[in-house]
Amino acid sequence: MPDQPPNILLLVTETQRGDCLGLDGHPVLQTPNMDLIGGAGTHFRRAYAEVPSCIPARHVLMSGQAPADVGMVGFHYRDHKSPWDPPATLAGELRDAGYETRLIGKLHLQPQRRRYGFDAIELADGMGGTNNDYVDWLQDRGVPKDQLPAANGVGNNGWVGRPTHLPEHLTYSAWVVTRAIEFLEKRDPSAPFFLNLSFFPAHAPMTPSQMFFDRYDRLDLGDPEIGRWAADFAANEIGLPLERPSRGLDPDGWDYGRRINLDPLTMHFCRSGYFGLINEIDAQIGRLYHSMRGLLDNTIIMLVSDHGEMLGDHYCWAKPYPFEGAARVPFLIRPPRPGLVPPAHEPLQQYPRGVVCDAPVGLQDVMPTLLDAAGVPIPKSCTGRTLMPFVRAESPEWRDALHGEHAGTARKEDGFHYLVDHRWKYVWYSQTGREFLFDLEIDPNELHDRSGEDDLRPWRQRLARELNSRPEGFSEGDELIVGQPHRVFVPGKGPQIEWPGS
Repeated sequence: MPDQPPNILLLVTETQRGDCLGLDGHPVLQTPNMDLIGGAGTHFRRAYAEVPSCIPARHVLMSGQAPADVGMVGFHYRDHKSPWDPPATLAGELRDAGYETRLIGKLHLQPQRRRYGFDAIELADGMGGTNNDYVDWLQDRGVPKDQLPAANGVGNNGWVGRPTHLPEHLTYSAWVVTRAIEFLEKRDPSAPFFLNLSFFPAHAPMTPSQMFFDRYDRLDLGDPEIGRWAADFAANEIGLPLERPSRGLDPDGWDYGRRINLDPLTMHFCRSGYFGLINEIDAQIGRLYHSMRGLLDNTIIMLVSDHGEMLGDHYCWAKPYPFEGAARVPFLIRPPRPGLVPPAHEPLQQYPRGVVCDAPVGLQDVMPTLLDAAGVPIPKSCTGRTLMPFVRAESPEWRDALHGEHAGTARKEDGFHYLVDHRWKYVWYSQTGREFLFDLEIDPNELHDRSGEDDLRPWRQRLARELNSRPEGFSEGDELIVGQPHRVFVPGKGPQIEWPGS
């Protein structure tokens, strides 16, 4: 058996809910190529973004550190005055171990174009703008400026759903896979590769190719899940009348705090676009598989997303929420497959297929898992843990619960913390003291808040102990303290960003 470790293919989707997988039981969405990863390996059903918005979640993923250790617990674009300089990165550790490392797609770390351990990056943090390799690629293929993705008039943060005007082979997802195939054709064959394909979809605009939009436009896509607590939560926080569909609001959501009740037809088009984007990514992953014959057998494949999308559940839109739609993400691992590789590569370790795991895992576990799979030492800076024992169907000692949080975005009142274990989720809003408790085993859509029925003292104590060492002063002993500053950066680990109007 040669000494070369397995290749690594890390697929990162954007804004994909944990329930948006055929493997997770979605009633209409088709994701056969994503499902294959979990079906041939392990599906982690209790996987969460510890800080559910793009930039901070990607700090966690790339460093293997919990948000508080990263120091960034909210959404903020860094600049040259506050660059991110982590002690170790996933790409850097693999590069130093002899891997050829390549990123194609969205990185969303700053300063932009810093490689963070990748040998090379092909970067497109969005669908348009300058300094965008996807846009350059389109223009190299003769797409004029007035026919670039923004020509359809749909914003990058809204709920408008429609087909894209671009042909299928020129979409963002097609660009990522086309460039990946070209990389694989010209890579260094003497070294293993780490290929990180990071898709901008299913982030808005909800504009898949015509075929994928039409596939879902024909179907009954259901309605948002509205908990018994939701109208009170949204109305008290924002003051919107949610008993009737919202009209006259900015489709990109900036003027109403991302709480909204869309009319059924608008929601149907939005869902057609959203599901179509995920299905289109899946089709491109299938295209990649076909180009990797001969490589797949000695390649570990992981699929995760940076966060989910509320998609109207509980009258909420987008991402910075502790609820399942925004915080739970897909997390699938397919190990190398023994017995399918040429005899010179045997024996590879036997791994079980179709493992389903309910242990609470997060994006901080991505880096240590992939390093462990590659036989690379895990840096001491990582707070995450390797998931490879679960992939082997073992029962390792594990964390009792995963902690997540997000600082206030437009308003400081939106800051929250949550704890989730294999069954329960406890939520505490740090500025208001509002609490939620959900039994996810019998109530996976969080329709019934049990905070008024169950004894919350054990949960408060668990969270207080989790936060006891934080400099913000969120807790004292076993008690939570409401109203302590909950800003984007943990004090001492970045610039102190003030809330608007504070």
